[in-house]
Amino acid sequence: MLEVKGLSASYGKHRAFEGVNLRVKKGEIVVILGANGAGKSTLLKSVCGICEGQVSGSVRMDGIEILGQKANQIVEEGIALVPEGRGVFPDLTVQENLMLGAYISRARDEEAGSLERVLSLFPKLAERRKQVVRTMSGGEQQMVAIGRAMMSNPTILALDEPSLGLSPLLSKELFQSLKAVRKSGLGILLVEQNARQSLAIADRGYLLENGHIAHEDSAEALLNDPAVSQAYLGGKGTAKKAKPIAPAAIAVRPPRPTAPISDIATQAMAKFENRKPASAPATAPPPPAPKPAPAPQAAPKPMSAPAPLPVTNGTGAYGMDINAMVASAASRSDRRAKPEAQNGKLPTVPPAPPRPTMPTVRMPDLTSSSDRLQSILQEIEDAARRAETNRKT
Repeated sequence: MLEVKGLSASYGKHRAFEGVNLRVKKGEIVVILGANGAGKSTLLKSVCGICEGQVSGSVRMDGIEILGQKANQIVEEGIALVPEGRGVFPDLTVQENLMLGAYISRARDEEAGSLERVLSLFPKLAERRKQVVRTMSGGEQQMVAIGRAMMSNPTILALDEPSLGLSPLLSKELFQSLKAVRKSGLGILLVEQNARQSLAIADRGYLLENGHIAHEDSAEALLNDPAVSQAYLGGKGTAKKAKPIAPAAIAVRPPRPTAPISDIATQAMAKFENRKPASAPATAPPPPAPKPAPAPQAAPKPMSAPAPLPVTNGTGAYGMDINAMVASAASRSDRRAKPEAQNGKLPTVPPAPPRPTMPTVRMPDLTSSSDRLQSILQEIEDAARRAETNRKT
């Protein structure tokens, strides 16, 4: 059995987690849940002896203290780690990757039995023993990583995010394989982001929050816990459902009374009348009186000359000399109408340039053309007569 007590880890001044207590028995799956950055992967590395930070506390495997030992010595004690990202050798075949897991001394005597157990748990690996690992899918490579860890004949199998990068279908197949691994008698310490599927196959679970174990319970209880469901399961857990409200308790709002169409029109007209300006009468105006018959038109009066402007002392009503203004305007109009004389002579206007004449075009002599046409016709007729004479002879 793996037993952890008061385990703490830090990177310099940054505390990853503190005072963690957990246990894993043979033949059970224990899952560690927590948000990103809560320290779940650091916890697995601390247990397996590969944490680069400062680790303190106690880690016992079957009663033997293993904290502070080297990673290969911890594997000899029965703890095997499947790291995040699988960590397989891509250029080697499936069988070569599996055989590398049996390198330690505790696994050499059980090498054949361990290989048979792995191939029985993962039938796909048995079919592809000679296939290069880099040509396999992500789910198949994850099976190779788990099988290689099982080849070390461990007691506890630690897995760090095994479903990372896998499709939902491959993740479901992987978790079913982990259930088969548990039936073989191995204990599994699982760190997984897919909380719902991991709790579905787990026996117990721990909640790691703010560097401390916040809660520990069975997987079924954690799966049905509303707080866990809200934090890690997307609020879709099997929490207690709210009681449905009885139909009688529901208050029914009475329908709003509807007014007749005539009342609605009256209210609309009243609002329209209120929006009129204050000068308009509140009531409708009386009907217009009939227009009187038009009277006979009188003869038009002759137009009289406009009365002269009032003049006071030679000026207008506004103190302006009207006669002087009229004389000035008349002189300006005369100057615009007639050009002013210079040195007693009127300015001469230059004559307009002559317009260009179009060149004369000589028409062809139609008489010569007619004679030429007559001569051509005469030649044609002579040729026809000669041809007719030759034909008869």
